[in-house]
Amino acid sequence: MKKFFVLMLCFCAFAGPRTAHGAEKDGGALRIVTTIFPEYDWVREILGSVDAEVTLLLDRGVDLHSYQPTVDDMVRIAACDLFIYVGGASDTWVLDALKNAVNEHQIAIGLLDVLGSSVREEEDVEGMEREEGHEDGPEADEHVWLSLKNAAAICRRIAGALSELDPRHKAAFEANAARYTAKLSVLDKEYQAVVDGAARRVLLFGDRFPFRYLVDDYGLKYYAAFAGCSAETEASFETVMFLAGKVEELGLPCVLTLEGTRHRLAGTIVANTDTKNQQVLSMDSMQSTALKDIEAGATYLSIMERNLRTLSAALN
Repeated sequence: MKKFFVLMLCFCAFAGPRTAHGAEKDGGALRIVTTIFPEYDWVREILGSVDAEVTLLLDRGVDLHSYQPTVDDMVRIAACDLFIYVGGASDTWVLDALKNAVNEHQIAIGLLDVLGSSVREEEDVEGMEREEGHEDGPEADEHVWLSLKNAAAICRRIAGALSELDPRHKAAFEANAARYTAKLSVLDKEYQAVVDGAARRVLLFGDRFPFRYLVDDYGLKYYAAFAGCSAETEASFETVMFLAGKVEELGLPCVLTLEGTRHRLAGTIVANTDTKNQQVLSMDSMQSTALKDIEAGATYLSIMERNLRTLSAALN
């Protein structure tokens, strides 16, 4: 009861969302809260010119796996009309947020719930660093947004929720979703064409590996230092030497890593190959896309297009 009272006090004092798209439905603006960048971008695409307040919680480049909501974040969630979250082990705090909802018409969408049986478990591939604390078995792989096919299914669900909340604009939401999912389908076919014409079908990451859904979509194999949700940052000598040996054995032209500037492990793997001439290339998992990136023009499609160029270089 005390927690709820605190939330209500904060709600009365809350001035508004951190980032907004606009405003208006019957009885006020649609208030939409998203946890990660892909959700935020999909919502904006489906809204089109229809105004609504859209908040991105992880807007400062904080990784999904280390994010902890503030009291203001919990208040935003409690009052919003539509809340979109991932729904994996990193989102256990969501249960408390939904319990404290003060909007009786609220719709909550968990990405993993939308995808149901197509959600994959994290896997332990050969050579990967074992993470302590996972003796109870594998968890669901949360990084579902990195599949264009998954993105299309989620966008259709978002359009349905917006139509339910704002029936006046149902035709616009459905048309916008149809146009956007058509773009996703075109890019999906471009990915398939690159893979079909590639010289090899193996990727090697000197980093965490959140691209399980992407490689499964196109029948690719991978090696990596850590699983996608791993909290480990230091690879053992055995892991480094195994990955360096795979680079040589498979004749790979590059070692891949995630977005950001710390690529020390990938560089160490290259340094332990015989030739030591492999490139280090980055793919963007969109786990730390910040408001400044959005203001600079980043979109889900533009990042996935850039990832395709990197993928093409890695496979050829």
